Amino acid sequence: MLLSGTANPELAERIAAHLDRPLCDVTIDRFADGEIFVRINENVRGRDVFLIQPTNAPAANIVELLILIDAAKRASAARVTAVIPYYGYGRQDRKDQPRVSIAARLMANLITSAGADRVLSIDLHQHQIQGFFDIPVDHLYAAPVFMDRYKELEGDVVVVATDVGAAKMTRGYAKRLDADMAIIDKRRPGPNLAEVVNVVGEVAGKRCLITDDMIDTAGTMVGAVKALWERGAKEVYCLATHALLSGPAIERLNSVDIEEITVTDTIRVSGKAREGLPNLKVLSVASLLARAIENTHYNRSVSSLFV
Repeated sequence: MLLSGTANPELAERIAAHLDRPLCDVTIDRFADGEIFVRINENVRGRDVFLIQPTNAPAANIVELLILIDAAKRASAARVTAVIPYYGYGRQDRKDQPRVSIAARLMANLITSAGADRVLSIDLHQHQIQGFFDIPVDHLYAAPVFMDRYKELEGDVVVVATDVGAAKMTRGYAKRLDADMAIIDKRRPGPNLAEVVNVVGEVAGKRCLITDDMIDTAGTMVGAVKALWERGAKEVYCLATHALLSGPAIERLNSVDIEEITVTDTIRVSGKAREGLPNLKVLSVASLLARAIENTHYNRSVSSLFV
């Protein structure tokens, strides 16, 4: 059975269409003070339940997911899988400053305590987040979705990582495209602030494909684009799995010359973003998630979807 929260119902509907299964009837409402009320209106006793809900802001999205999990467990579902296309709070994955929370671990604890039996997600901010869970985690990659669009990119192509942390993801793209690789050397003076120090690799006269797991305020992406143009890039393309597009992101992305910005629908992309960025292309991960859900249900390999 497929259940959807309110964070991204359009994606849930696309997944259901790929699986040729209806979404379960669920009532999600708010009390006058904003408290979330959830009721599952169909019998889920003994069923394999998949709850589809990204946990991007506002924080109500994660609370809604927890209540959905609890409702399904208390209704005697045989197994509950939290399908979290975007895992919010994933950037807070280590204690790199005094007196800060490891919020990515806290969210994992909450999801596990609520009663989830397994988690399915795409492009976690760091691979180690899988280890924060005491339940199985299937970590999918959006690379196959992007490669369907960029595999025919002609000319001298170089795939660019926005920082050292993104190098592993970028190496995967470069291998698939049989392309060279470069890395942006940057420092972060504060949250949502990024300063490019150097570009490691040859980019002059080449088509540059910048890869990242997310675009939030777009400071990192725009800094990378400017650095590539300064070093003689021929064309610049940007791709990121999760389109947070917060604050000044749209204005910043419009301020630099980008051939195409490609994202996925793990998070609902607003009409403002679609209208404000004429070079924005949104690809759907519905087919990828549908196949992962189907393989999980029938106890088939999920890793076969990584290639």
